[in-house]
Amino acid sequence: MRRRQFLRRAGIAAGATTLGLGLRPARAEVGEVRLSHGYGLLYLPLMILRDRKLLEKHAASAGLGGVAVSWQLLDGGNVINDAMLAGALDIAGTGSPGFVTLWAKAHGIARSEIIGVCGLSTCALALNTNRPEIKGLADFTPGTKIALPGIKTSLAAVVLEMLVAKEFGQANYAKLDPMTVGVPHPEAYAALMSGKTEIAAHFASPPYSILELADPRIHTVITASAVLGASTLDVVFAPKRFVDANPKTILAFLRAMDEANKSIVEDPQGAAQSFIRVTQSKQSEAEVVAMIKEKDTGFSTTPNGVMQYADFLHTVGSIKTHPESWKDLFMPAVHELQGS
Repeated sequence: MRRRQFLRRAGIAAGATTLGLGLRPARAEVGEVRLSHGYGLLYLPLMILRDRKLLEKHAASAGLGGVAVSWQLLDGGNVINDAMLAGALDIAGTGSPGFVTLWAKAHGIARSEIIGVCGLSTCALALNTNRPEIKGLADFTPGTKIALPGIKTSLAAVVLEMLVAKEFGQANYAKLDPMTVGVPHPEAYAALMSGKTEIAAHFASPPYSILELADPRIHTVITASAVLGASTLDVVFAPKRFVDANPKTILAFLRAMDEANKSIVEDPQGAAQSFIRVTQSKQSEAEVVAMIKEKDTGFSTTPNGVMQYADFLHTVGSIKTHPESWKDLFMPAVHELQGS
């Protein structure tokens, strides 16, 4: 198995699972890891890592010593990609389309290449509106604005293009692009709820999508699952040179992610508490637990359906380099997973 081969190359006992790796004494690796996550529930495993210091825990267990871990709150594919290319981030959670776009842009450029570390999450991404006359995508007019974290490359931006292409034809995939504005989720939520700005819709993930629908003035126009199914919406990625130079640190990160994902399933209340602490949310624990248990919400290191983003982006000319397989996008340590 390729992951076992990777583990052996990293000096890790063969036959171990991600949650129970037997580690040999580690050689010197990076002493600090800089990570980022966004605002919504899609980033819950990373929030748990942050809240419970799981990367520090597993790095110490791997013999890496006291690795310093710092976090940034970044939202929107453009912002995250720029930070990664500028060398300000080591590991980041981001939307799958933004990741694929950056992978294609940097492919073959040694100092800029990035690689997927693992899958992250999926949820009910919903296009909500405060305008009763907007029943479908065809009802949006130039005077209405759709808020999303970042234009063109954010998860919401590309998914919107995919939804538009399905309804109006591939050639018209960018039909609604002129109506989109890049606004972080919290500000977009506030604008939509106020009803006093030009923002008529928000392509939102939980908790914002659910909070918005609690108001009778708000309704959903369409959801991402209508086109994408239960695909991985967010992934974790890193500079390839960082992954290659720090195999034990990356495997400690995977162990931390496994622990976080397991805790979400076994203790959703505890996961909700971590979410509330990290985001300083005013929601109750019960409300967050309900979001975690939503049927369209899931957390896994397995990248599922990521190739559909690559296929779309290549077809419309947004990327020039097309991966042949999801494995081209992700590091060998996860190739044994049942990705797509």
